[in-house]
Amino acid sequence: MSSSPILEKVSSNKTFEGELIKYKFKSAALGGLSTNFNLFLPLNASSSNKAPVLIYLAGLTCTEEQGAQKGSFIGPASSQGIALLFPDTSPRGAGIEGEDDDWDFGTGAGFYVNATHPKFSSHYNMYTHVMLELPQVIEAAGIPIDWKRQSIFGHSMGGHGALTLYLSSQKQYRSASAFAPIANPTKCPWGEKAFSGYLQGGIEEAKEKYDATELISKSKEPVHILIDFGTADNFYKQGQLLPENFLKAARDAGYDEFQVRVRSQEGYDHSYYFLINDTVQISTFASDHVHCNPRQLPESVTSK
Repeated sequence: MSSSPILEKVSSNKTFEGELIKYKFKSAALGGLSTNFNLFLPLNASSSNKAPVLIYLAGLTCTEEQGAQKGSFIGPASSQGIALLFPDTSPRGAGIEGEDDDWDFGTGAGFYVNATHPKFSSHYNMYTHVMLELPQVIEAAGIPIDWKRQSIFGHSMGGHGALTLYLSSQKQYRSASAFAPIANPTKCPWGEKAFSGYLQGGIEEAKEKYDATELISKSKEPVHILIDFGTADNFYKQGQLLPENFLKAARDAGYDEFQVRVRSQEGYDHSYYFLINDTVQISTFASDHVHCNPRQLPESVTSK
């Protein structure tokens, strides 16, 4: 991004002694479209005390609002002095034929890829938007975030995004975790549909960069990953999530339970009630994930 776009503050709310701010700007990665994101800054964040940050990626049909409003992440993050960044899930208003026809493709369903199909490649570049553009834009605006201490987490499609961004660029994120992620998308209907639409090379192209199970099977670097899924999740039962595939690939690649943890949570479904009510989870976000020194944010996990 050659020149930094101007951030416009849309709203601000005090919460947990910090501030939740909605911003918007014109995104070069998304073809010049206006996009929103929410950012929670803890009370102690300042130019002399920049806050480490957790990036939350939401799922299908969601926006930048769901994680901030429904996830119950802000309290635990505030107590640890950690900032939270909530991007949107796709470009909005691209005007591409067919992008609003289905709930699981197009608007609200960007799958955190950089599209290579000519129809979508000008706008559907959520991979670059999340990994590169947002940190650059936020840093250029002087917002006190320490980008050397960032980790990533997400839910469902966002869990897929968190795992793939982490595994394809492990030097950027300290750790990754996910609630009910689409863990092997080249083997499930959601992923097959998304990749056949966004990527010129379809499934084969996706295996190189956008399938966490494929990526972990080839990884040689140390990793810090936590995955939780609910046993009552209908999408798990339908074969959309495939966490066992990810776990097997991780074990076959030599990763033990200290590097990759995949946990089933009895009776929980795919909804945000999983994220809110599961104290193992949100206190996992507070405990297993966020419960590390926020000034170090080491190789413990920082996602859900």
